[in-house]
Amino acid sequence: MHVRALSRIGLALAALSLSAAAASAQGRGAQAPPALVTQPDANGFVVVTPEALAASFSSGTGRQRVLYGNPSQPGLYVIQLVWEPGSGSTPHTHNEARLINVLEGTWYVSTGDAARHYDPAHTIPVTAGTFIYEPAEGIHYDMSKTERVVVQIMGIGPVRTTAVPHDTISSR
Repeated sequence: MHVRALSRIGLALAALSLSAAAASAQGRGAQAPPALVTQPDANGFVVVTPEALAASFSSGTGRQRVLYGNPSQPGLYVIQLVWEPGSGSTPHTHNEARLINVLEGTWYVSTGDAARHYDPAHTIPVTAGTFIYEPAEGIHYDMSKTERVVVQIMGIGPVRTTAVPHDTISSR
């Protein structure tokens, strides 16, 4: 399983090296990524400044910005999500593995069989600077409780999210 994950990461790095080719393919009819913060330069490099990040979020409770790629299309993608205080998800899975860094705040997560029982009181606090590997089809849910949380997620698309039937033990 770990060898497979490492192989997928190697493929992701290969996909990244082909970014210049992908950027030129967009001009020939390929589907463009959604709302990229910054377009690749003529050499395929993407540099996103803090100022560009600050002005780039979509609206909503769980706001998203796309730094690279397109999560709904084949290939590498990098997104950032902002969870406002008191917002979060219910139990779900993703069809592909994801690599996550908590950039700001304390994120609360529940994973595995425990995540089949939605109970925010029994989540694990994950602080800024923490790395998380989410395996494909791993059941989980996550949330912000009292502060804004920013996470950065990298994966291979297309990624799909599937809700998991669950019991609600308590409310936030």
